[in-house]
Amino acid sequence: ILTVTSYPNRTAPTIRGKWVLEQLLGTTPPPPPPDVPSLVEDANTRVMTMRERMELHRTNAVCASCHQMMDPLGFALENFDGLGRWRDVNGADGTAIDASGTLPDGTPFAGPAGLRDVLMSKKELFVETFTERLLTYGLGRGVEYYDLPAIRKITDDAADNDYRWSSIISGIVHSMPFQMRKVSKG
Repeated sequence: ILTVTSYPNRTAPTIRGKWVLEQLLGTTPPPPPPDVPSLVEDANTRVMTMRERMELHRTNAVCASCHQMMDPLGFALENFDGLGRWRDVNGADGTAIDASGTLPDGTPFAGPAGLRDVLMSKKELFVETFTERLLTYGLGRGVEYYDLPAIRKITDDAADNDYRWSSIISGIVHSMPFQMRKVSKG
């Protein structure tokens, strides 16, 4: 995940943050406007850290509205390079990695452990998204509107069982969508 949410030559906090939003919290940010400029590299930006470049990009009000949701989540993973190796400093300039962030609601956090705490503070949303993803895998198809009551029941039952993984998996296996799925032959 850390590799596919990076570019070949650098990390991509926005892409990583978008992945966390979509895949772990079930929140899809709007697509960027068609005229948004990409991060340009010139003599001045080459000496800037990724965080500084992203903060410069967020000075554009059109960009800031979405980036304030995604970038902090991605900054929490900046200690991992594009291959997923841990690092404490930026390779190019040797500056310390700043993996801290602040959510739009003002909640501060730092690093992967802080991101985990953020996810656990949104446990219901995380478990609902996880259940939806796991059910999608189990069904071999996307989740439809008629699957939502089963997802809510699985999530509610998991809450009653302290969000144990076994409760979620058991709930999926015993759910009507899973029990009634059609298995293609061939």
